[in-house]
Amino acid sequence: MSASSSSEKMSPAELRATIGLASVYGLRMLGLFIILPVFAFYAEELPGGNNYTLVGIALGAYGLTQAILQIPFGWLSDRIGRKTVIYLGLILFAAGSLIAALATDIYWVIVGRIIQGSGAISAAVMALAADLTREEHRTKAMAAIGMTIGTVFAISLIVAPILNQWIGVPGIFAMTGILAILAIIVVKKIIPDPQISRFHSDTETSAASFSNVLHNTQLLRLNYGIFALHATLMALWLVVPLTLRQAGMAANNHWQIYFPVLVLSIIFIIPAIIYAEKKAKLKPVFIAAIAILLVGQILLAITSDSIWGTVIALLVFFSAFNLLEASLPSLISKIAPVGAKGTAIGIYSSTQFLGAFIGAASGGYLFGAYGSHALFAFCSLLLIVWLILAITMETPAPVRSKMYHVQEMDVNKSKELSRRLAAIPGVYEALILVNEGVAYLKVDMKGFDEEKVIKLLAEET
Repeated sequence: MSASSSSEKMSPAELRATIGLASVYGLRMLGLFIILPVFAFYAEELPGGNNYTLVGIALGAYGLTQAILQIPFGWLSDRIGRKTVIYLGLILFAAGSLIAALATDIYWVIVGRIIQGSGAISAAVMALAADLTREEHRTKAMAAIGMTIGTVFAISLIVAPILNQWIGVPGIFAMTGILAILAIIVVKKIIPDPQISRFHSDTETSAASFSNVLHNTQLLRLNYGIFALHATLMALWLVVPLTLRQAGMAANNHWQIYFPVLVLSIIFIIPAIIYAEKKAKLKPVFIAAIAILLVGQILLAITSDSIWGTVIALLVFFSAFNLLEASLPSLISKIAPVGAKGTAIGIYSSTQFLGAFIGAASGGYLFGAYGSHALFAFCSLLLIVWLILAITMETPAPVRSKMYHVQEMDVNKSKELSRRLAAIPGVYEALILVNEGVAYLKVDMKGFDEEKVIKLLAEET
């Protein structure tokens, strides 16, 4: 048995793989996010762009194909290879970007966004990262890749108005297509080829675990939460840019609001994240964040005629949004059955993208037919339901996931060893998956004696 110390650093190859995959993931998400703050203005100039339902569909269309194809593309990567699927996804994304760049009406933009979303490489990227990192460093690799979402989102809001001034939305679409082609080169030249490619329960979706995950009411609450969070976010991009312009701020200057709002919101949430994890107060902090998000939503509805009022409302909204975006994956890891974490994350991610589509499409219809207050009412209703579900959720155990490599053994021995691992103080759950050569544990770090685990694994394997 080889169980490396958790303090050991990543190897150069692991670092290269993590940084390379994070950059590829980030470039692709940049292409999906970067039009959000400026698309409402661009749509006004397009034939059909006066139909806000179509504008909403164009804004969120990528989410529909992402939600449908993300899990199947992950399964396909098990069969034809991780890099092959990533190449395919990036080519589709580049093609969709080019179509959107050349679009002459809103319908062709929708087609381009649908094709952009069909390049659903998230699951394949995570699976390749798992192939290229050792068990004790996989969580760090996944966290680094996951952090690119928040980083890229923040960058998108800041640079989009500036790029719109220089090259316009068609130019932005063309730029993201070029970046997708460059990402293919990164995958080919920088990211190593895995020596062994196998299924990983912590990062990939298993059809056998679907029923277990979908019947877990605590996970369903979190899935609804990420659905509501991104539905609300996408609906807002139909209104907020127009609100700021109507209040007297030129579209190209909107970054002057987004930049300080995002920086301050990140500063504000750091103490809350530390408090929630250190004091095992994740549930009350989580509930408070949803309530604050709802307050921010209401403030946006009642301050639409004031730039400073909108700024304050956005600061409240994004402080809560960023806190929830950081908390939800942590809650998924704590609640998901050991050995089914990848399935839980896969369903969660698909629900997130579905929320983006439903929020943008529904928001567009409501805004066009009934005005901004109908859109805000819709978003507020989603958040009220989420708040009720969060209040009634079980308090998550203060646990973290740990993984250890194990040698081959028969199934009976693995079951007995799983039972003995689970009996060690501080271990909540333990499962050895022989076909993956991994021991998965959920542990309370305060009472966890890692040396006992390593010693037992060394003795038995």
